[in-house]
Amino acid sequence: MRKHVIAYLHTHWDREWYREFEVFRLRLLRVFDNILELLSKNKIPSFYFDGQVSALEDYLEMRPENKELIEGLIRHKKLFIGPFYCLADEFLTDKTCFSKNLEIGIKIAEKYGCKDFIGYLPDTFGHSRNVVDILRDHGIDKCIVWRGCSDEIPCEFKWCGMDTVNLVRGYFNDIFSVKTELSQKAEMLKKNLDLISEKSNSKYILLPIGADHLGVEPDIAEQIAYMNEMLKDEYFITLGSPFDYFSRVQESFSQYNTNEELRDNSRTFTLQGCYSSRLDLKRLNVECTYKLDLVSRLVKQQKEHLYDNVIEYAYKMLLRNQAHDSICGCSTDDVHRENKIRYAKILQITDTIIDEFKLKNNFNDKRILNLSGKRFSGMIEFETSEQMDGYEKISVKKGFDSYLLADTQRIPITEDYGNIYTYLTPISNLEPYEIEYIMPYYLKSDLHVNSDTIENNKISLKIKDKQIYINGIKMSLKDFKDLGDTYNFAPDKDDDGVNFEVIRTNVVLNTPSRAVLKIDLEGAWDIVPLYVTLDKNSAYLNCRFEWENTRKNHILYSSFELADPISEVFSEDMNTLVKREFNPFYDIRKNLPQEKGIEVKNNSAPMQRGLLIDEDSNNIGIITKGLTQYEIFENNLMIPILRSTGQISNPKNPARTTPAGPPIKVEDAQMIGNNIAEFNVFFGNENAFYEILNQVYNYIIV
Repeated sequence: MRKHVIAYLHTHWDREWYREFEVFRLRLLRVFDNILELLSKNKIPSFYFDGQVSALEDYLEMRPENKELIEGLIRHKKLFIGPFYCLADEFLTDKTCFSKNLEIGIKIAEKYGCKDFIGYLPDTFGHSRNVVDILRDHGIDKCIVWRGCSDEIPCEFKWCGMDTVNLVRGYFNDIFSVKTELSQKAEMLKKNLDLISEKSNSKYILLPIGADHLGVEPDIAEQIAYMNEMLKDEYFITLGSPFDYFSRVQESFSQYNTNEELRDNSRTFTLQGCYSSRLDLKRLNVECTYKLDLVSRLVKQQKEHLYDNVIEYAYKMLLRNQAHDSICGCSTDDVHRENKIRYAKILQITDTIIDEFKLKNNFNDKRILNLSGKRFSGMIEFETSEQMDGYEKISVKKGFDSYLLADTQRIPITEDYGNIYTYLTPISNLEPYEIEYIMPYYLKSDLHVNSDTIENNKISLKIKDKQIYINGIKMSLKDFKDLGDTYNFAPDKDDDGVNFEVIRTNVVLNTPSRAVLKIDLEGAWDIVPLYVTLDKNSAYLNCRFEWENTRKNHILYSSFELADPISEVFSEDMNTLVKREFNPFYDIRKNLPQEKGIEVKNNSAPMQRGLLIDEDSNNIGIITKGLTQYEIFENNLMIPILRSTGQISNPKNPARTTPAGPPIKVEDAQMIGNNIAEFNVFFGNENAFYEILNQVYNYIIV
């Protein structure tokens, strides 16, 4: 039976990747000028602009004279844009940001006249099952995916109940741009169509025509006419849109159903090493996500609209940084330096909004607001230029009082530059959305700290035989070689790694409310200081590593040795805990691929703010501050706190036998110099996870 191929013209547009944003934008002007000319002269019927609107905004900022032309093409369904603002990574983006991405993207797309939307996810490195519900929340009932689909998944399937297309051969098909004879192109095209056809339950096939940053061939219609003549016994190709395809294959979707996340890498690379590349970016991303959510709640609670445009402006910057090649850390050093500037701008905005709110509401009288929507108990830090009685002072620095900096009727002068003190006070049962005064609060301390112990009545860390134990569970540092790149960790199969030992300790803070123990751990090359902080009555330990990395091409884990092999982990994904199952005895070092085009399977997975192992003999919870990956091996939970590598894509990567990008040197990805890694350890169930999450990421203005 001859199959009908519905081909859609598109370009996949990374705003930044192996070239910087402004370089790619100048290319965008040439590419999109070409597309608009072909559309306006009816040389192509339609164009699908990659499911995002940020590229259109980037274009129109330089070509505002084409706005009316673009609106007309969209109105007549010749140009399709949205629904996303940009194509963000799905596992490094929380639910709030992913929803904001759709909210902003749809608003802009509708402003230009677009009303038809698909959840278009062609190149993210696997797919979270939670995105389906978020798409539905925004009125979207269809989806297109690629990476992460197992071999069993056909072209058309139901994913968590949503009609979904699996792009079996990927979003890129640049055959029509290859400089070769048409007869050879026809042979190449037939091979692709045959592979797609094998996975299709329909007489229709969807064929993307395009690739990364690629324009449309001016003679595309003539080339397709030639292909139709050459392949007429098996295929007939027409140019259309993905919407045409969805309308014709409705009966095929229900033939295969899955409710799982899509992270299988047997057919497509899912590039899991990205989740530990450039962890400084991940930490900034988490901080900015949290701060923007905090000020959004603040503004909403105050029922003012003065900051609406400011917050959207900040979210746009954050979403640009969450594009997969940006937040995943697999772009050039210059790209990621610009990412850091954007993150800095976001924090400038959020901190200023908070300072202005505190000035307006007279928070210099030590008032406090709980924006979490839940009753809050825990330790609170606050800064002031005043010497305060009845509160524990833990540090002092030089600076200007934030109230002075926010006051538009004053400017700071030299004499205002003085001591800024940080104080601690415990808060108990603070009700949500009410502004209250912070009062000195005295509780009997349950803290105990010395050179080998820091503990209270809920949790304990002890040092024994040069090793660290938390409630009896051994926590250690392990270092291994990394022969990979920014996309994939690759082990040396003969490397047994280096174990660190405790060489000295020092009590750096000992007050009734908080204790801090500094633990220096030494490996074969580096000394890594660990600062362990514990508050009175707290159920969790804060662990903060801060050290100078001096070496290249290695990975450093913080490892927890549990009682039994670990077979399942609950980790946060889109603000919910999802269960992932593991074969704890799988050893990546014994399964490195030999065949071309294979990416090694691994026992690692992404996480957002934390994870939980909740079994009788294995019980531990981790709340992180920007550590976004974990790995399982036997009874070890391993969290990368640094991954040092020097190429975007290493063509000799033993974990992935085909390049995933250009072999550009990226020295900054070696993470030489100061590094910070922070997480919190607790023991408990799912309720404890969310309770401690609310304390670590507290939505408190003080």
